[in-house]
Formats: sequence, C-alpha cells, structure tokens
Amino acid sequence: MKGFGKSSINNSNPILIKFTVILEPQEEGGFTVTVPTLPGCISEGETIEEALNNIKEAIELYIKVLKEDGKPIPQDVGEEVLLDA
Repeated sequence: MKGFGKSSINNSNPILIKFTVILEPQEEGGFTVTVPTLPGCISEGETIEEALNNIKEAIELYIKVLKEDGKPIPQDVGEEVLLDA
C-alpha cells in the first residue's frame, strides 16, 4: 500500500512524497503500520483510517528530524503489489 503525504516542514512549500506502508491487523484489535524505507517509523490505530493518519504524522516528524540533522530523505524503491486476501 502506498502512503501519500503532503509535508510543509519548516514552513517551506508543501512537498509530495510517496512511501510504502505496511498495515498489520493486531490480534487484540487495531492496526500497526510501518514504513520499511524509514527504519523505526511505526505507528498504530484502532481503525485503518486512524492508523494511516497516525503514520502520516510519524513520517512528517521523521523527515523533519532528517532535515534538521542535514541528512537526505530516503527514496522508496518498492513496487506496489495488490493482493486479493
């Protein structure tokens, strides 16, 4: 699943960056979502919508820290694959 996010980090012009996100349903309920391209970028939510909104915020914060540290933003090289489950 590709995640889309507009970011206006540091009051610059908004940018559009696509990252692959992985949503995993949890046995106790809710979803965990990770971004393989951004190690340690993880969030969760009770619904898919909440989990995706939360990971968008986590991605924005992750990128903000990278920019503050003068590090490059990793590029997602994954391919989109849709599966009938």
